[in-house]
Amino acid sequence: VTDDEDRILLGRQVHWPEGRFSTLAGFVEPGESIEQSVRREVFEEVGIAIGEVRYIASQPWPFPSSLMLGFLAHATTTDIDVDGDEIHEARWFSREELRSAFETGEVLPPYGISIAARLIELWYGKPLPTRSV
Repeated sequence: VTDDEDRILLGRQVHWPEGRFSTLAGFVEPGESIEQSVRREVFEEVGIAIGEVRYIASQPWPFPSSLMLGFLAHATTTDIDVDGDEIHEARWFSREELRSAFETGEVLPPYGISIAARLIELWYGKPLPTRSV
């Protein structure tokens, strides 16, 4: 999710350790399109309204036998209201803010094999710092 200032929205799930941020994720519900599910999941998790949704790539995901679909989505609002059930914290980052947060260890990048890492790199414009397993 990006905004008019070309910032990226990253979130931290409630069960993740401090500093671990990633793209938002969710599941398609019966009767909705994948674009509708992107808009619904983002709004449910962080209260952000989404306009344009563009498919980027997919990745097999072993649990729970799923296929991850990666999208770029453009926010039409920017005030964050985390749900507290799935997402503990969400923040907007400029490229410079994210670079600094990686350098200080304030933010840990997603693992390089993940579609989330690929989506962030697409926005970031270069490879993310590597992290050990």
